Amino acid sequence: IYTLSNAHGCEARITNYGGIIVSLRVPDRDGKPGDVVLGFDRLEDYTTPEYLNKGPYFGAVIGRYGNRIARGAFALGGREYHVSANEGANTLHGGKAGFDKRVWEEAGFGHTPGGDRLTLRYVSPDGEEGFPGTLTTTITYTLTDANTLELEIEATTDQETVVNITNHTYWNLKGADQGDILGHEVELHALAFVPIDARSLPVGGVRPVAGTPLDFTRPATIGARINADDEQLKHGQGYDFCYVVDGYTPNAAAPAPMARVCEPTSGRILEVASTQPGVQFYSGNQLDGSFTGKGGRRYQKHDGLCLEPQHFPDSPNHPEFPSAALRPGETYRQKISYRFSVVP
Repeated sequence: IYTLSNAHGCEARITNYGGIIVSLRVPDRDGKPGDVVLGFDRLEDYTTPEYLNKGPYFGAVIGRYGNRIARGAFALGGREYHVSANEGANTLHGGKAGFDKRVWEEAGFGHTPGGDRLTLRYVSPDGEEGFPGTLTTTITYTLTDANTLELEIEATTDQETVVNITNHTYWNLKGADQGDILGHEVELHALAFVPIDARSLPVGGVRPVAGTPLDFTRPATIGARINADDEQLKHGQGYDFCYVVDGYTPNAAAPAPMARVCEPTSGRILEVASTQPGVQFYSGNQLDGSFTGKGGRRYQKHDGLCLEPQHFPDSPNHPEFPSAALRPGETYRQKISYRFSVVP
């Protein structure tokens, strides 16, 4: 475990197993630090058969391809590839043994003028989980004095492949052991979302959020919307949708705002920005009390929310979506930032 800290009471603890953000302590409005991410205190709890089978992916790096690939198949360069299926017939979050289950190599750790910094590196061999090409990935975590945790992701390949790497942290701004997130207020910079079928696969194209309970263009409390009578919400009994980020620009150098979350009790605010075209908003629908986490809390449904910057689900099978292809000689570059502040 590597510890990053700053002068304002923030501390991030990251393990090279799966690149997991094990804990992230940030101050509340009274200046009291609290851990705002779900997870465990012991490595063993991330590797039990039950955890690996249910796959909540607490805090982990997700790759090679985050979200779903329909039927575990896609065509690329005139050839069809079949990747490992781990959600029925579909591939989810990279397959049976994705980046979240790999031991990453330390490629740099220490204090820099920009803040405490950790770089992890993983080389995924050609054919791992069925994906083509040897993919070399580095992720750099930086904790700045502006109370921001920044992730810079780079990857190169020796064959054409598909790449969609993100982070799967569950946030609870009250604290990791303080109950559900239904009182959190969410604002998303997204006028549209990717509609899905009952298997959580895209049905094609995007749809406006206006007039639906998926509209978070203005701040709204999760609990006030989550039980709405809506065709899309019924599929997952909560939120698990990829939102189309307003103003996305391919190959942008700086992250664009995606989401803002405010928790009124603690006063904590989380702002998420990224260079990715979409953000998956997930309300912890499948947490069911199976796992005992920090403070002895058995994580229940809606105890955490995820905001995962990423390409759209099943993009390799949807030419109308931004391409997730990576070719030799190109560098996959994405940035994610999590900035914390408080309501006065």
